[in-house]
Amino acid sequence: MAIAKAERLMNLALCLLGTRRPLSKRELRESIEAYLEAGSDDSFNRMFERDKDDLRELGLVIETVENLDGEIGYLARRDSNSLPPITLDAEEAAALGLAAKVWQQARLAGAASGALQKLRAAGLPEDVDPYEAHGALEPRIPVHEAAFEPLMLACRDRRPVVFDYRKATAARPEPRHVEPWALECWRGHWYLAGWDRDRGAERVFRLSRITGKVRSRGARFTAPVPDVVTVRETVASWAGETADRSALIRLRTGAGYPLRAKATSVRELGDGWDELEIPYGHGLDAWLVEFGPDVVVLEPAELRADVVDRLRAVAKG
Repeated sequence: MAIAKAERLMNLALCLLGTRRPLSKRELRESIEAYLEAGSDDSFNRMFERDKDDLRELGLVIETVENLDGEIGYLARRDSNSLPPITLDAEEAAALGLAAKVWQQARLAGAASGALQKLRAAGLPEDVDPYEAHGALEPRIPVHEAAFEPLMLACRDRRPVVFDYRKATAARPEPRHVEPWALECWRGHWYLAGWDRDRGAERVFRLSRITGKVRSRGARFTAPVPDVVTVRETVASWAGETADRSALIRLRTGAGYPLRAKATSVRELGDGWDELEIPYGHGLDAWLVEFGPDVVVLEPAELRADVVDRLRAVAKG
């Protein structure tokens, strides 16, 4: 179905771009096979209006013109739909090459390479090599989660999805119905931000906790997509990065290195335990639960109570 619609949109775009005069609905229907196969005039009209709106949303400028007989016609003038000349200096080309190399581990590598080839054809200077190494470090963003690609496509196409998600405090995954907005990598982990339909609120999901397949849904989004999606800031606040107070915990020796990296002070207690002072912010209780019996919260009392409640919920299953 997705391929059929893409082909239909491409054919409509070519018709509108290739004509020198406005084409009526009747002429467009006779020119595009998918429209000829429409069962009725109403079915064709609905299909055409949706396709026209989709092309405009993709950036195609479609003009509506009324002739002397009152008949409505459509066309997309080439001068209104042409891009300005692409000019890149050496630094801009290097930045694009760096971005392409970042994605070389993912399936986006082909798309990134193709984009750079098009820029070369559009006039990128021959003496500029966008793939040239500019340092000893090789930048890469690992993408190991199977959910990444279907979620990336769903974000691009604005398609709701369904997947099973296991929270840090839950023993079993549960289905989540989400309108995906954006993906972002933070400290080696990928996160999805979107609208959780079941909870009626914005949520952030860690891709490594998605189990099973990501299933797409054909319905449209029900919630508006914000202009700026702050995935990294949200995750950072949950991890205590924006904390304005401290917590005192006891940590087993040789364990919990992410906690040790965040600690503002560490004191050896002996008997296989250390005492750490760490920033305390929203969501720290959920993070501490992930370390299981290697962590004991000493203070504040409210954090200790939250961690105990979460551990009891996990034990109950």
